[in-house]
Amino acid sequence: MSATTVTNSIKACSSRVVPVHKKYTLQSYGIWERIRRIFAIAPDRSNGVPLNPQYRNPSPGSNEPFSFIDPVTFPAGDIADNPYWKRDSRRSYPRLSFVTQKDAVGLLKLGSQSAPKIELIGEAGTQALTEVQKESEAGLAAYIRKEEKNGILTMFGKDGLPPFPSGSSLNQKAGKYHLAEENSYPNRWVLSTLYPVLIHDSNFRFESYPCRNFQ
Repeated sequence: MSATTVTNSIKACSSRVVPVHKKYTLQSYGIWERIRRIFAIAPDRSNGVPLNPQYRNPSPGSNEPFSFIDPVTFPAGDIADNPYWKRDSRRSYPRLSFVTQKDAVGLLKLGSQSAPKIELIGEAGTQALTEVQKESEAGLAAYIRKEEKNGILTMFGKDGLPPFPSGSSLNQKAGKYHLAEENSYPNRWVLSTLYPVLIHDSNFRFESYPCRNFQ
């Protein structure tokens, strides 16, 4: 590379330097600016302190702490009995349901509404519900430990553990889930999955929500 090329490159770089008086920084003026340029290594390099009117307006601490008024839209801004899943119309979150240990103890002892173990009728039913509430406070482990001799573990899998899917042990009969036909995907939903053309049919309607339940 010749000396002329190097000189031209240096001139090109120096021409792109922005003068310090054009920068949005707080600089000195007058005689103090001349003194600074004499002793500075790079006179056109700013000190980096931004101008307050351009960068910090209003300045920090100038407003009162509680002077800002949050705009409230009604009823979306009313937080009373107004959870986010109700207001979020874009995604329409489903309302979640949880089965706690207390609920599990009640299901193990009394059964469910579709398959009850005890008929909850009259005072006997009220007394049974009261007893279950007291027993469920100790937790699921305490109830299983208490009812272990009564064959409570028979509803679980081998060794009292939940059943594994059949693919984990490579045994087709081990821990196999049975899918009830009435609670499976409806036939129309299966057809729409296999043949998406049916979805565009105006006469096509889903019979029920595509939800699967295992026994």
